[in-house]
Amino acid sequence: MLRAISVLAPGEPHSAPVDTVVLPHDGRHLRRKLLHPESGGMVMLDLKETVMLADGDLLSLDDGTCIKVVAAQEDLLEIIPRDRLHLIELAWHLGNRHLAAQVEEGRILILRDHVIEDMLNGLGASVRHVREAFQPVRGAYHSGGHGHAHGHHAH
Repeated sequence: MLRAISVLAPGEPHSAPVDTVVLPHDGRHLRRKLLHPESGGMVMLDLKETVMLADGDLLSLDDGTCIKVVAAQEDLLEIIPRDRLHLIELAWHLGNRHLAAQVEEGRILILRDHVIEDMLNGLGASVRHVREAFQPVRGAYHSGGHGHAHGHHAH
């Protein structure tokens, strides 16, 4: 069985990926795990420390090839604010509840939760159900660049 032994940093030279592995948000924080690439078979992820993988990361295999990490499509809430100030207010409420959130200029994405959806509607947000890849902002305790630093505090 092939082993994934490291995560290639952005811009690091690599060969074209030979396969992809699709993982949801909560399945991309790992150190050692049996992965099931799209083409079948298995790859043992065996890293020295836990990492938070991002969509597009490459896992270097022990045979010299690499596979690409793809963020899975997930059931999300798309939160549209009235204006920029409202976006900040909504982000504060979500952060106060320690929710993973993908913050963009005109919207916020979170995992679907009917209780939070009710709260957001009560705060005047426009909320709709979407299915997209989810790449939340990394937490303040996550030091380092591209998600390959260690010792962060996950919520």
